[in-house]
Amino acid sequence: MRLPYLLAAVAFIAVACHGNDPANAGPGSSPTTAAGSAKAGAGPEVADARPAAPQAGAKLVPPPADTKPAPPAKLAPPPAGDKPVAATGEAPAAGGHDFTPEAKALLAVGACGDVPAPEGFDPKVLAAHCEIIKKAQADYLAQWVKPARNFFGEHVPGDLPKKVVYPFAGGDLSTALTVYPDADEITTLSLEPAGDPRDLGMLKGRDLDAALKKVEYELKFLYRVNFSNTINMIDAMREGSLPTQLIFGLSALQIHGYEVVGLRYFKLEQDGKIHYLDDSEVAAAPALAKARPQFRNRIFANVEVQFRKPGGRIQVYRHIQQNLDNENLKKDPRTLKHLESKGTVAGMTKAASYLLSWDSFSTMRDYLTGHVAWMVSDATGVAPKWGKAAGFEYETYGAFIGPHIPAGDSIAKDWRVEFEGEPRRELAFRFGYYDKKNANHLIIMRKKKA
Repeated sequence: MRLPYLLAAVAFIAVACHGNDPANAGPGSSPTTAAGSAKAGAGPEVADARPAAPQAGAKLVPPPADTKPAPPAKLAPPPAGDKPVAATGEAPAAGGHDFTPEAKALLAVGACGDVPAPEGFDPKVLAAHCEIIKKAQADYLAQWVKPARNFFGEHVPGDLPKKVVYPFAGGDLSTALTVYPDADEITTLSLEPAGDPRDLGMLKGRDLDAALKKVEYELKFLYRVNFSNTINMIDAMREGSLPTQLIFGLSALQIHGYEVVGLRYFKLEQDGKIHYLDDSEVAAAPALAKARPQFRNRIFANVEVQFRKPGGRIQVYRHIQQNLDNENLKKDPRTLKHLESKGTVAGMTKAASYLLSWDSFSTMRDYLTGHVAWMVSDATGVAPKWGKAAGFEYETYGAFIGPHIPAGDSIAKDWRVEFEGEPRRELAFRFGYYDKKNANHLIIMRKKKA
């Protein structure tokens, strides 16, 4: 992928597709990625073979004027007492509309989780959909999650902070759970909104079938290769009608053996604190038949999912839609204030288009070097020229000759020298981008002990 095309595609995403919430994502865009995972040895970048994005400034065609929603499917209420609760060590937050029934319906229908499907869905349609999804999940679990889980079980220190920050994450909760299964709180950030959870109850017939096929395609793609790019995610949100970002997260919970406890949406206050959307704010949000996804997703951009292992403690996953370049973080600093309030964190990123090596993303880079104790990445992480100056040391795995795409050329030598100066350590799975020679690589960055 050539850099001019990348930047043109990014401009299109921000203007024509994203509907960035001005409360949390400013104008403009950054080429974020959704990291999936692939078995070792996958071939050239599959994402480049997908259809090209529309040209910047392309007009979106509005839905027909006579579009009417189908009667909503009945969503089963949550079990008694199964209300959202906070992670161990945190007081439960007050307020917020409870979307737990919608979460469990999306888990059953979209992500094919081990919960009953709501009434009103054709069993044959769901069976065909879930046969595809469950096979993709099982293959991904066997081919990537298990070897990666074994690696991280041996290499992630047990005394790390229990709060994790994962910038440029796209829809990739699964990798975060693979690296940090014991985290109290995981926060992912990217351009993609979580999506409106109410849509499932309004889809019927061919509309539902088309939406499920879009989910099938994107999940299979996410699990088959090492990453999917922002264009894929936006396309899924724009054409699929279902909250693809959220479904990716629910699928990750299914794969890793967690159950969903609660779902709420939120926005950030001026001081970075969370404000959960209340009943009146949700009731005022436009519905599927009245607005295209990018308008609804200004409201349903940020999500909190509470989950647990059966019988275990509550853990929290939050996704924040945010453009992470300097201009947007300065113009609207709420997300940065929210992240800074967490104190010292564990970090990760991968398949992030080498943005952390760009001057225009130095604020996010400085946040990481100022707040992470330990971080794992591919070569799109914080390069040694900045990390070592901030008191970090590096440990490399696999091989690195040059960047996967030209966007990383400015930092290529720095990484190459680091890999050449380290012992060769084998890596049995892919983590994010491969290098220019299709070699797997992974980097651990940790703060030196005083």
